[in-house]
Amino acid sequence: MREHTAGGRAFKIFIYAVCILIAFACIFPFWVMFVNATRGTFEIQQRGIALLPSDQLANNMRVMDGKTFNPWVGFINSMTISIGAAACATYFSALTAYALVVYRWRLRQPFFIFILAVMMIPTQVVTIGFYQFMYRIGMTNSFWPLILPAIASPAIVFFMRQYLLATLSLDIVDSARIDGAREFRIFNRIILPIMKPAIATQAIFVFVASWNNFFMPLILLTDSKKYTMPIMVSLLRGDIYRTEYGAVYLALSLSVLPLFVVYFALSKYIIAGVQLGGVKE
Repeated sequence: MREHTAGGRAFKIFIYAVCILIAFACIFPFWVMFVNATRGTFEIQQRGIALLPSDQLANNMRVMDGKTFNPWVGFINSMTISIGAAACATYFSALTAYALVVYRWRLRQPFFIFILAVMMIPTQVVTIGFYQFMYRIGMTNSFWPLILPAIASPAIVFFMRQYLLATLSLDIVDSARIDGAREFRIFNRIILPIMKPAIATQAIFVFVASWNNFFMPLILLTDSKKYTMPIMVSLLRGDIYRTEYGAVYLALSLSVLPLFVVYFALSKYIIAGVQLGGVKE
C-alpha cells in the first residue's frame, strides 16, 4: 500500500514538473520580447538574451514615434477589423449551424458536405480573384473586405454544428415554438446562451487570426491612416538605414497586449464549456 502511494505521489510530481516546464516554454518567449522592449539595439545585438529589463524604454518610444509608427491608429484599425470579423464569423456561423441541426430540409446533407469541401480550399488560391473583385467594386481601401468575408467561415460552422449536436435538445426548440416564439427570437434568446463556450472559443481564434493578418490588409489598404498593427510593425522593421530592434520589440509588445486581454476576458467561457462537457447525467 505504501509503495502504491509513493508511486502515485511520484507520478503527480512528474506531471507537475512537466506542466511547469511547458508553462515556462510558453511564457519565456513573451518575457524575452517584453524585456527587449526596454533594451537598446546595441544591447540586443551584442549581449544576446537578457532576463531583466533595461532603461531604454523611453528612448525606444521616441524612436518608434519618429518612424511614423502611430500605435493608437494601428490599434483602433486592428481592433475595428478584428472585432467586426469575430462578431460576423461567430454569429452567422452559429446561425448556419443552427439551421443544419434543427431544420429538416432536403439539401441539408449536401450543403454540409459543400461546407466541408470549401474548408479544403487554401485562402491563397482565391487571393488574386478576391483582390480583383474588390478593386472593380471600389473597396480596395476599406475595412469592409477584411470584415464581411468572415461571415462565410466553414471551419467555424463545422465546430458550431458539432457543439450543437452534443449540447442542444430539440425539445427546447419545440417548446419555444409552442409558446409562440419566432425563429430568430428562439435563436437569439435560447440558442446563443447555450453556445456561449463555443462562441467564445471561436471568437478568440478569429480575433487573433484577424489581428495578426498581414497579407490581405497589405494588398487592400493603401491609406496610411488605415494601416493595421502588423503593417506598421513591418514598416518599422523595413528601415533601409538601420533597424532599431528595441523599437521593433516595443511595437511587437504593444501589438500582442490586446490578444492577452481578449483571451483572459473570454477564457472563463472556455473553462465553463469544458466543465459542461465533463458532466454526465
